[in-house]
Amino acid sequence: MKDTSHPASLASAPLARRTLLKGVGAAALLGGVGMPAIVRAQADTITFGHLTPLTGFLGPLGAYGQMGVQLAVEELNAAGGINGRKINLVMEDSVNPATASSKAERYIERDKVPVIIGEISSASALAISQVAARNKVVFVNTGGNSDALRGKDCNRYMFHVEGANTQYVKAVGAAMVRDGLVKGKKLFFLTADYAFGHDLSRVAKRYITANGGEVVADELVPTDATDFSPYLLKVRQARPDVVISNLAGNQITNFIKQYSEFGLKYPFGGFGFDTAVAWGAGKGTFGGLWPMIWHHDVPAADSKAFVAAFVKKFGKPPENQAWGDYVATKVVARAMIETKSTTAADLIGFFEKEPELDILKGRKGYFRAWDHQLIQEMYTVTARPVAEVKDQWDLMILGPAVPGPETALSAIAPTPEENACTFPA
Repeated sequence: MKDTSHPASLASAPLARRTLLKGVGAAALLGGVGMPAIVRAQADTITFGHLTPLTGFLGPLGAYGQMGVQLAVEELNAAGGINGRKINLVMEDSVNPATASSKAERYIERDKVPVIIGEISSASALAISQVAARNKVVFVNTGGNSDALRGKDCNRYMFHVEGANTQYVKAVGAAMVRDGLVKGKKLFFLTADYAFGHDLSRVAKRYITANGGEVVADELVPTDATDFSPYLLKVRQARPDVVISNLAGNQITNFIKQYSEFGLKYPFGGFGFDTAVAWGAGKGTFGGLWPMIWHHDVPAADSKAFVAAFVKKFGKPPENQAWGDYVATKVVARAMIETKSTTAADLIGFFEKEPELDILKGRKGYFRAWDHQLIQEMYTVTARPVAEVKDQWDLMILGPAVPGPETALSAIAPTPEENACTFPA
């Protein structure tokens, strides 16, 4: 990858770097005489670092993550920034765990960021969190689902807007149990062959077994796989009662398309899901029962305002990854405003008091103090009948919030017994 850490000129800098330099002023770019302007600009701004995959099988989701954080920063700056200081935003492709780690280091050393937001890959999120902890910088994970990030790999500097795998499994699992798809049934798993998929499969098997089902197969699928015919042939041979996706990113899109083409009649769905993968499958192809952390049809007033602003700026509705990065940026800004600080200790102290946070849902959420997981509502989605589909974004019907209004939000979260987290002293 081309090294852009020291651009020769503003014109040759990548977009993220140009965003950082914007507003420094021409004099500051002309040599020593401009140095005071640089110092003054840095004092008058706060730099947020954003990392997410923009290439590979998670790239389509990462693009929405960037849109979400951009919109949040624009809105915050238009409202006066953070205690009068405008936000500079640096954004880059995290690529893989090794690259994500090195870019996180550069954000901290070069750009002096007090916070890093983003990521989707659980493996890369772990790498970023380790860099953040060493340097005492807050990292807000917006897309890594692995329970392990909130369990054995947890650290005090990492917070999770994204739901844990357990939250996804319990949310859609309750609907599966209700619909008679678990007890006494044989389930066939297809699992993404990386950290997220392995962890999701582990959590899902625990849930299925506890509710009287049997996992009869668990096929590991490489993250770069596009042809699902070998796996679907195995499904046909196994003749299960239910087929379950523990896949990720455009793996799910390809699975849904090819499942439809194969004409398999077994009920199917999954324990992990993103809106964009359904949009990629297209009208008449999308089906099944899936969990959802947020959807652009959530009826809350602030959610509708976010959707309207996003559509105005980008010409399409926000995907759930855009929601995560937008919400993460807004809650970090609130913490900085209320504490009048950007230091990690103050931000952590603020969130560990478990204040209610506006997260664009019917019920407010909060970061749980003992593992820093955002405790929140989730949803399920099913396919909208083809005759009722209005446009390419209108492929699914949003189910009611899970848990219901009379049940504690923590009911679907991992328990200490399921996923213990102990922060180092």
